[in-house]
Amino acid sequence: MMTNKFDHIVASMNRRVFMKNSLCSIGSAALTSLLGGNSIESLMNNNSGLPHFSPKVKRVIYLFQSGAPSQLELFDYKPKLKEMFGQELPASIRGNQRVTGMTSHQKSFPLAMGDFSFKQYGESGAWLSDILPHHQKIVDKIAFIKTMHTEAINHDPAVTFVQTGSQQAGRPSIGSWLSYGLGSENKNLPDFVVLLSRGYAGGQPLYAKLWGNGFLPSQHQGVMFRSGDDPVLYLKDPKGIGRDSRRRMLNYLEKLHLHQYDKTQDESIQSKIAQYEMAFRMQMSVPETLDISKEPDYIFDQYGEDSRTPGSFAYNCILARKLAENGVRFVQLYQMGWDFHGNLPNSIRKIAKTVDQPSAALIEDLEQRGMLEDTLVIWGGEFGRGCYSQGKLTKEVYGRDHHPRCFTIWMAGAGIKKGITIGQTDDFGYNIISDPVHVHDFQATLLHLMGIDHERFTHKFQGRRFRLTDVHGKVVKDLLA
Repeated sequence: MMTNKFDHIVASMNRRVFMKNSLCSIGSAALTSLLGGNSIESLMNNNSGLPHFSPKVKRVIYLFQSGAPSQLELFDYKPKLKEMFGQELPASIRGNQRVTGMTSHQKSFPLAMGDFSFKQYGESGAWLSDILPHHQKIVDKIAFIKTMHTEAINHDPAVTFVQTGSQQAGRPSIGSWLSYGLGSENKNLPDFVVLLSRGYAGGQPLYAKLWGNGFLPSQHQGVMFRSGDDPVLYLKDPKGIGRDSRRRMLNYLEKLHLHQYDKTQDESIQSKIAQYEMAFRMQMSVPETLDISKEPDYIFDQYGEDSRTPGSFAYNCILARKLAENGVRFVQLYQMGWDFHGNLPNSIRKIAKTVDQPSAALIEDLEQRGMLEDTLVIWGGEFGRGCYSQGKLTKEVYGRDHHPRCFTIWMAGAGIKKGITIGQTDDFGYNIISDPVHVHDFQATLLHLMGIDHERFTHKFQGRRFRLTDVHGKVVKDLLA
């Protein structure tokens, strides 16, 4: 049987490729020439000419506290909880607030607060708990937002929401959006790096979708660096394969990919080429960047006793500074273990000790290197904790359920006012009284600081233009310096 000489061309094309090539090939070339080299995809997605305006921030270090730290034991001082210990939360305060299945069966909602002391510190007079002694040194350098609120009441959708702008999995993460829109400052390292640490046994798991690229090209996904001798899986060459051999192999592989791309115009092929090339460059750059053995002793003293332990939060804070120093645009630290539905007073003291000194040290370290003026540091979780007790109630033993209505985060560095507090909650830390800040407002502000108008920064996918802030969000102007 004779084979039609065009069969291989037909086989390499599907309807989507045929329509795209037929409609766009000639027009694309003409428009690209007329519009100064901007691609059609970039123009369709309103992303040409990024940043939209002069950015205040070059890079971000996001210290994400997974599991929802209780703002009431850390930042949001509420003496009423001690005065009314064990009494019922007034029904007028709780209203019709949705609660989780873990407390929906409770017949009462007794107020709870353990033996935590609060004082005001710095010229700003910011309130801090006694379990955050090192934060006392940086209160005049940071801005507290006490009225963050979210729509999600359970961990997985809430973490997904603050990281990707949607409670459903599949959207690009913040770091991926920034990588896609702004590119890299260092071609030998990823634009977006993820570091994980665990502050307390148990807690909520984390998933790669939180630093995933979603519908954006795959080279924009976060790259997770692990502790130990092999920080990035499959990065090392197999035994017997030298660097020259690897380079020749990649050159031939690129030719094959480009040959396939010429036939199909499949954009994912370009992403694969970019990832292979990045991996090759990372073989040299990653070991050097992640080597903290040459850090002076005073740095380890500054970050605390855990800072020499690979995989600890303190160790990762030093790595985050080194990555930022080397041009990584977005560094995401996840500290797991803040989920305390029982035995909160004892547990929160332990985990606070693991993050208090390193968090403060990072701010001071960046400042002394002149990096804080163009680096943004963010500290916070996915939602807050309710003021009533879950389960057993004594001053030594009680728990707190999820509370999406208000929680506290802080931000410091480039473009942020120093020593301020935004927002106020009621006497029980249950409802917002003034200046609410939604998750989408936080995301819009972050993009604004990077020189991006969140309403104009989109990507067209499945016929719709998506953005990090969905169809919501406004910049928190009172936060901006």
